[in-house]
Amino acid sequence: MRKLCLIALISSYIFANELQNAIDSANSGDIIELGSGIYSGNITINKPITIDGKDRSAIIKGNGTGDVIKINSSGVRLLNLTIENSGNSHNTIDSAISCDGASRVEIINNTIQNSLFGVNFKQCNDSKIVNNFITSKPVDLGLRGDGIRLWYSHDNIVENNHLHKSRDMVVWYSSNNQIRKNYGEYGRYSLHFMYAGKNLVEDNIFKYNSVGIFFMFSSGTTARRNQILSSTGAFGVGIGMKDTSDFIIENNTLAYNARGLYLDQSPFQPGTTNIYENNKILYNTIGVQFHATLHKSIFNHNNFIGNMEVAINDTPGSKIDINDWSQNYFDDYAGFDRDKDGIGDIGYKNFTYLDSLWQYYPNLRLFYGSAIMSILNFISKLAPFSEPQLLITDPNPKMEPYHE
Repeated sequence: MRKLCLIALISSYIFANELQNAIDSANSGDIIELGSGIYSGNITINKPITIDGKDRSAIIKGNGTGDVIKINSSGVRLLNLTIENSGNSHNTIDSAISCDGASRVEIINNTIQNSLFGVNFKQCNDSKIVNNFITSKPVDLGLRGDGIRLWYSHDNIVENNHLHKSRDMVVWYSSNNQIRKNYGEYGRYSLHFMYAGKNLVEDNIFKYNSVGIFFMFSSGTTARRNQILSSTGAFGVGIGMKDTSDFIIENNTLAYNARGLYLDQSPFQPGTTNIYENNKILYNTIGVQFHATLHKSIFNHNNFIGNMEVAINDTPGSKIDINDWSQNYFDDYAGFDRDKDGIGDIGYKNFTYLDSLWQYYPNLRLFYGSAIMSILNFISKLAPFSEPQLLITDPNPKMEPYHE
């Protein structure tokens, strides 16, 4: 193993091909150390080498077209670099770093900026994306690229990255990945899964995004100890589930979102269940929104505190009563605990009355919280003029919130 040291000129590109020449001349296993300066990007790496910028003061700058760095070899390591100025094409997924068909790649401790997409893994396995700061082009949200993109990529670790003003982090057709301790803010989907099974999502913090985490057409994943806060917009969602099966959602904090949980035909496969346990669902407009419920979910030991509505069902005919609720805490529970066992003496029941109008007819939400709606809803609870819908029955509600 050799160490090759390069120093670029900050003020110019006199040695435009210097870095690519060093890569082409390197042997497998060599380390190329870059001194402070600007290096021409649009480079291709076809052998297992390390490029180390030491303190991120080495800038690899693309020419504004295509990928800044293309990795076509296993065993490549990019460390401590600043990478910027990719192309602008969504069709070709112009990225700061593109990895295609490799394994054991490490992208560690880099700054990625002014690049449409950040790190794009295509069929890259057993690799690491760790401790990077990633932001997209300074354009409107819908025109940005994804900060991290896993496509048919398995057994990877995505850890401790900070995504700021990118579009999404996506995991598509990818399994057995560990996505943990990341921080995502001011994006669209902090984390978006499609056809991705048996992944682990833990200890992430996502805030000020349109959606925290959305799982679609996936199964067998665990999401735990995540904090999803202040998902913005009328459809802001903490955790969304679309056609998912056999999920475990536990110990998460979902707070200040338009919807804490949004469950769309989940579970999807007959005979499967999704489990929601020990979650804190706090101060959302809606705690849980059910859409097209057909199969059973299990809700145990969750805290519902400060939500404007604990739950709603927006689909007439959904099988809401199929769900299993046990030992959850509801701050609107009005029962007693005479034997002091911590469990309410009577079960908790959550009905919808006049509110079902705005659940089924979203335009009426304009009047939600108005004096007339409050009066009509109060009257309907005293003397219902339509059949109320029972959404939740918890026979053993807790008297005090769950604490870890």
